[in-house]
Amino acid sequence: MTSPRILVVDDEADLRELLDITLVKMGLDVDCAGTLGAARVLWAAHDYALVLTDMRLPDGLGLELVREVSASGKGTPIAVVTAYGSADNAVIALKAGAFDYVSKPVVLEDLRVLVRSALRVAGAGAGRPAPGDAASSRLIGDSAPMQALRAQIARLARSMAPIAITGESGSGKELAAREIHAQSVRAARPFIAVNCGAIPEALMEAEFFGYRKGAFTGAVDERDGFFQAAHGGTLMLDEVADLPLAMQVKLLRAIQERRVRRIGATAEEPVDVRIISATHQDLAHCVATGKFRQDLFYRLNVIELALPALRERLGDLGVLTEAILARLAGPGQKATLGAQVLDTLHAYSFPGNVRELENVLERALAFADDGVIKIGDLSLKGARVALASVPAAAGAALAPSAVSGVTPIIAPGGTPIAAVDASIAPAAAPAADALPNCLPEYLEQVERDIIVRALTQTQFNRTQTAQLLGISVRQLRYQMQKLDIHAAEP
Repeated sequence: MTSPRILVVDDEADLRELLDITLVKMGLDVDCAGTLGAARVLWAAHDYALVLTDMRLPDGLGLELVREVSASGKGTPIAVVTAYGSADNAVIALKAGAFDYVSKPVVLEDLRVLVRSALRVAGAGAGRPAPGDAASSRLIGDSAPMQALRAQIARLARSMAPIAITGESGSGKELAAREIHAQSVRAARPFIAVNCGAIPEALMEAEFFGYRKGAFTGAVDERDGFFQAAHGGTLMLDEVADLPLAMQVKLLRAIQERRVRRIGATAEEPVDVRIISATHQDLAHCVATGKFRQDLFYRLNVIELALPALRERLGDLGVLTEAILARLAGPGQKATLGAQVLDTLHAYSFPGNVRELENVLERALAFADDGVIKIGDLSLKGARVALASVPAAAGAALAPSAVSGVTPIIAPGGTPIAAVDASIAPAAAPAADALPNCLPEYLEQVERDIIVRALTQTQFNRTQTAQLLGISVRQLRYQMQKLDIHAAEP
């Protein structure tokens, strides 16, 4: 069995010799080239498991070789050697398709880690799921956006470049990160997901980098941080935009140097992690407003992966609903959708995306008879409820007042919070068995409908509307904000 062959491209003879000796000691065959032209000749003549190139060569840039190797279709990983402090060059190379990078002066242990990772990539191509393969993916859906997303993830999984996942809340950013990790050569190593917005600022450094015993009061044992726990694997920084600026500086250094220092320690220790960040905020806007460091943004946003919102792939609702219900029902149980339920779901915008769909189905399943979900079980937020269908249970809350001739709106606690003229109150109460599935949400909807009708009657004059409802303008403004009522609404 022949040893994997490595191509080393560098114009410094001493560095070529050092790299040659190091790689040969690892049991590898090595070819060396001092120019871009010589490297192209060797590349055309041999099959390599890894190409390692300097960024600056006498007859061109290593970046040209990165693009050629990446576009060859052979799937050969290529890594670059960058000068000390040239972080921008490393980011450019990663965007062009480089597998990874190592900085000068080359630390041999870092080089060995890079080579081992690259060889795993070169030898794992046959076992990785095909791009767009939905059968083994965590990301469910057959729509065009989901097929494109899975294909992109399959390509990104081969690289060690940092990835920034963007998308609305509930669109599945952590699921996408886990899918990238599962398809990468790091799949057997840890995947650590961290919600940056959930860690108290005073504890952030200790949580991320760990601490030595006795470093501070209460540090009775030595403890690993997130970076050490994810060593060899993937570290996901969820809601990274919530990091305070002081922590952003420390995180930037850890990512650039690939070394961290525990609290109380005097020396740094190397860490081998792939960084995946995620946020529902616009990081570029956060940079423009000074809430996020520009240099950290460029380090994290080497490759951007945008997740589609559920409303952009409503064609996946059928398979998504089926998969979610199968999980919610449990083994041996069955849950199905009744007539026109799927059509009702298609007509809803799902501002909370897949997470909201899961919540809707879980709530509906709790109210369903014999596991069959009907339209009335959905209780979709923001769905219009006809005032004529007010249940008898709420009849007392909406009965006309014999004294004032107005209809009070009763809060869940029983306190009247508004009143309208009886002429715009519901005409009749429904049958006694038409009970709401969620009383607080139902009462909010009733209140919203009455306020909208009063606003429409006054042509959205808030002062007149407040007088009509018997509340102050401030109370009306608060209720409109709480119930998401806008002046532009007809």
